[in-house]
Amino acid sequence: MKKFVFLIVALALAVIFIPWLQPKGSAMDQHQATFLVNQKTYINDGQTIATDVSPFVRDGRVYVPVRYLGRALGISNDNITWDGMSQTVTFDTDAAAIRLTVGSNLLYVGEQERSMDVAPLVVSDRVFIPARWLAEALKYEVEWDEATQAVLIGPPGNLPGPPPEAADLPVVGTYDNLKSLLANLQTQASNDRRVMVGAPAGTGAMKQESAKSAVTNNQSVAANDADYSKTNVQVEGVDEADIVKTDGSYIYLVKGQRVIIALAYPAGDMKIISTLDFTDKNFAPNEMYVDDKYLIVIGQTYRYRENPPGIMPMNETSKKISSLIYPPPYQRDTVKAIIYDIGDKSAVKQVRELELDGRYVSSRKIGEAFYLLANRSIYYYSQKEIEDPKPFYRDTAAGDAYVDIDYSCIKCFPGFMEPNYLIVAGINLDRPDEKADVNTYLGSGENIYASMKNLYVAVTSYQYRILEDSKTGLLPEPGYVDSNKTKVYKFALNDGKLSYTAGGEVPGTILNQFSMDEYNDYFRIATTSGDIWRTGEYTSKNNVYVLDSGLNVSGKLEDIAPGERIYSVRFVGDRGYMVTFKTVDPFFVIDLKEPGRPQILGALKIPGYSDYLHPYDENHIIGFGKDTIELGQKGGNNGGTNSMAYYTGMKMAIFDVTDVSNPVEMYKEKIGDRGTDSELLRNHKALLFSKDKNLLAFPVSLMEVKGSEVQDSGFPAYGQFVYQGAYVYNIDLASGFTLKGRISHLSDEDYKKAGNYWYDSDKNVDRIIYINDVLYTLSGKYIKANSLNDLAEIGTLEIK
Repeated sequence: MKKFVFLIVALALAVIFIPWLQPKGSAMDQHQATFLVNQKTYINDGQTIATDVSPFVRDGRVYVPVRYLGRALGISNDNITWDGMSQTVTFDTDAAAIRLTVGSNLLYVGEQERSMDVAPLVVSDRVFIPARWLAEALKYEVEWDEATQAVLIGPPGNLPGPPPEAADLPVVGTYDNLKSLLANLQTQASNDRRVMVGAPAGTGAMKQESAKSAVTNNQSVAANDADYSKTNVQVEGVDEADIVKTDGSYIYLVKGQRVIIALAYPAGDMKIISTLDFTDKNFAPNEMYVDDKYLIVIGQTYRYRENPPGIMPMNETSKKISSLIYPPPYQRDTVKAIIYDIGDKSAVKQVRELELDGRYVSSRKIGEAFYLLANRSIYYYSQKEIEDPKPFYRDTAAGDAYVDIDYSCIKCFPGFMEPNYLIVAGINLDRPDEKADVNTYLGSGENIYASMKNLYVAVTSYQYRILEDSKTGLLPEPGYVDSNKTKVYKFALNDGKLSYTAGGEVPGTILNQFSMDEYNDYFRIATTSGDIWRTGEYTSKNNVYVLDSGLNVSGKLEDIAPGERIYSVRFVGDRGYMVTFKTVDPFFVIDLKEPGRPQILGALKIPGYSDYLHPYDENHIIGFGKDTIELGQKGGNNGGTNSMAYYTGMKMAIFDVTDVSNPVEMYKEKIGDRGTDSELLRNHKALLFSKDKNLLAFPVSLMEVKGSEVQDSGFPAYGQFVYQGAYVYNIDLASGFTLKGRISHLSDEDYKKAGNYWYDSDKNVDRIIYINDVLYTLSGKYIKANSLNDLAEIGTLEIK
């Protein structure tokens, strides 16, 4: 007890003789800071700022990373220096320099020497100093809050309160802090025990970040009473953009650099009403949304920048050098959404543009609320300035100018693994003068899932661990195993505005957007972990995790189908359906009634696999994929025979899951031979399905084997091209699949000219839709109308 009292007195005396110090470039008595132990955040003047390392407690003292503490107390980054030779940190203030040396208990204020009870440390190549000594040297008051494990720092009599329990994401805060965060990410990537292998940012659009339909298709508000098909979506009420849309009277089609608006119904009067031509506008339309008021065209474009990138700040010499490397102007990729008023289809009027820095990830539309996501890569190199460190956006509701997003507005995902900005923007279409709600995050997005209430962004944390023999210390062959994880970030959606609500993490990687689902406030996610080419404990395994509203794991089902990987997943109500594959297709039925205890109810093993699962009704699932044959191969580790599966033609199946413990392949249909393909296997939006009309249709590129079914090598032969177009089926539970007919846009001359293979012709059928009693097939060249009853041709509209 006496020792404790003496220590407090000694500290008090030390403060008395230290002169009044004012950090350079800051006003004293204005700063409040809170450092949370073991958390990569601190709160400075009310703003939660991200750190690249966490404070910790040792020997009864809190150690804080040196630069963060200095900045929090008003000392600029330029006035904090590190001498590697002497291991000394110097804080340059207006009154005197404060110096601390790693391993030494001495603190110097100018030439005045003070003795500390603990010494600065180096941990993981970062310098940590005792928070109390520097703070009190600058005449700040310091207090420890045991309940929240936080150090509270502020002017005398003006300490901050304890940190809130549920603070929002921390912000980047400053350019220097951004560099620190990226440098730490680079350090993590070179660690020999846990190595990050970064996937390229902005791959979400390439990965079919799937959103698929519920048992019924998404219903949007119609401008008339027509019965017409909608885009096949994942969640009813949450629309997804596509290359073809209809409102029941008109068809909207993205074709190259143009968007075509055509009168479609009645089919006998088909004609092009208007064309939006972007050929000379540096804009490439990708997909769109349509409702009874608005057309939203989304595409990739770029912004010209006059200043060369990467130098910050620049002098005249560096400007001249950079201008030789980057002759102005140079381009920055952007994604743009252009909103049109389509009240008059013959004279559509542009009402707004929303443009985000980066590449397109995805979008969603819920009623009048529209959400757009972009990834913007950050090119960071150690000891160099960052190229264009601030992202930007443009919203014509606020003017034509581009707006740089300040570091104080850029938030940081916890444990982010990509040098990347994710930019998420929301608008309400019925409030055209209201500014967009733009949110920027240091991190990345690959796949997204959206319910009516929440948006979930998933990104893979690519990592692996080095394996080592415990006895010899040698590396086995191969000497590593992946430790990949999927990070999930949750945002509440509110009429065009977003707010971050939770973050979580599960082992493994996801396949696409259908690997995720929300039901009764629980989030379900299916992943594959391990490597499919391994054997033993590190082989691939498949898992289902159930997370609560805070994205904490409530229940899990792991180690499903070892040695295989997920090919498709679908969640429907309180059930999940999963297809894995290596040589046969296990179709699993998973019970999710009790979130804390998911379990497999039944499984079915059959040849082939399903790339996409679509609900027919609550007890029947349609699978679309490939058929396979299993062949034995001599060889392997033991010189025996290995069984391998080779895909052949396309396959459809109806699975009956009425008896969940005994799923049955009720019907199946095979299309073509090896090489037969359909966009449906990669993009759910290519499917037309109506249970009420017993209608199923999708595009097919048909390949057929002519002659022997097996080549001399023993492997299944590739077919030759024979057809491209729409396959139209009747579907019901009494008869299964009945081919109603096929519709092609290729002429007889096209088929005669075709060789063994076909290409991505503008005559390839991409989508099939219906309006009332007419079936429409669409390619880049034609819109064809056929009777829905007997597929008799009604008319053809050429798109010129």
